[in-house]
Amino acid sequence: MNTGLLGDLSPTPLSLDEINTHASLVTRVCRKYLVPADALPAVLAENGEEIGVLTIGGADSFRYSSTYFDTPDLRSFRDHRQGRRRRYKARVRSYVDTDTRLFEVKLKGVRGLTDKVRVDHDGPTHVLPRASRAFLDTTLGGYGLGVPETVAPTAVTDYRRTTLVTLSGTERLTLDTELVGRRGGREVRMRPGVVLLEVKTRGGLTSTERRLHAHGFREVSFSKYAATVAALEPRMRGNRWGRAAASCLEPAGPIERTPSACFT
Repeated sequence: MNTGLLGDLSPTPLSLDEINTHASLVTRVCRKYLVPADALPAVLAENGEEIGVLTIGGADSFRYSSTYFDTPDLRSFRDHRQGRRRRYKARVRSYVDTDTRLFEVKLKGVRGLTDKVRVDHDGPTHVLPRASRAFLDTTLGGYGLGVPETVAPTAVTDYRRTTLVTLSGTERLTLDTELVGRRGGREVRMRPGVVLLEVKTRGGLTSTERRLHAHGFREVSFSKYAATVAALEPRMRGNRWGRAAASCLEPAGPIERTPSACFT
């Protein structure tokens, strides 16, 4: 178990099916917080709710990798930067420990809700096969968004995640650490001792958020993809999340170029 993040907290181990039974929250409101790792156990312990943790084979912390696809002019990044109410992100998500890959489209609606749809992805993470591209076009068309003529891989984010749920089903929490963002042969890394905590819910402030506020932590504007692009592209401004990114990310210099890292 991941005692480093959860301290003395002993959440109930849950399978993925059990996690989804309690709180699938595919359509949801998402709010993010940057929390020092050493402050997290107290926040969670004071939550007042019974908590479960995704556990597979005795492990409750898993490696994720997301390859993002965008247009040549970075339409998805620009829409996010401008705060457009209707926008999307497209990515191949790899669950590294189980060697599972899904193509996902995250849609942001006018009411601030996030909807995520996905299909199985076959092949390399930096290539969109015909089935995944058709899924993207159908999804965007059905959502009333324009279908881009060309999309290509533009950034990769790797990180480690622990997933919690309240057994009442009111919230789903993801705890992300060890974030590395890569683009164009360069990378940026999350500072040690920082946790990106995301609260997914269908309603207002949750029990966890009230405890976060009591400890002085407030919601931040932060996107792994957008922060990576803004940090590694000097010509791109990222004022909406600049303060949050500066507080948790630091440049890590050039990286060895691989097919999935050779982005333009």
